[in-house]
Amino acid sequence: MSGTRPPVPPFTEETARQKVQAAEDAWNTRDPHRVALAYTEDSEWRNRDVFLTGRPAIVDFLTAKWRRELGYRLRKELWAYTGDRIAVRFEYEYHDEDGRWFRAYGNENWEFDAYGLMRRRFASINDLAITADERRIALP
Repeated sequence: MSGTRPPVPPFTEETARQKVQAAEDAWNTRDPHRVALAYTEDSEWRNRDVFLTGRPAIVDFLTAKWRRELGYRLRKELWAYTGDRIAVRFEYEYHDEDGRWFRAYGNENWEFDAYGLMRRRFASINDLAITADERRIALP
C-alpha cells in the first residue's frame, strides 16, 4: 500500500472538486511517475481503445502519450460524484511533432479505494484538429 491519498471517499462536493483539481494539476506536470502514484498498484484503465492494469503499465502509457502529445495542457471539470465515484468532463490541447494542434474532449469515470487511490478509470475521448489560433488553454 502506498498510503492514503486525500481526500478519501465518501466524497462531498467540496472533496470531489479537490480530487478533480489534484488530478488536473498532476496530469499537467506530464510526469508519468507522479501521476501513477494516484492509482492503486492494480488500477484498471480504459483509455480510448487501450486497456491497462497496474502502475507500471500506466507509467509506460503516459510516457508514450506525452512523447507524442507535445505542449499538452489539460482542464478537468467535476460532472458528478457519489460515495467512492467521481465523473469528470475534460478537454486538453497538444501539438504533434509536425506542429499540428489538436483539442481532445472527453469524459472519465473514476472509482476510488478507501485510501483515496483510484482503482478504476474509464476514459472516452474524441480529438479535433485545431489551428494554433484556436487554442483556448494557455501554456504555463
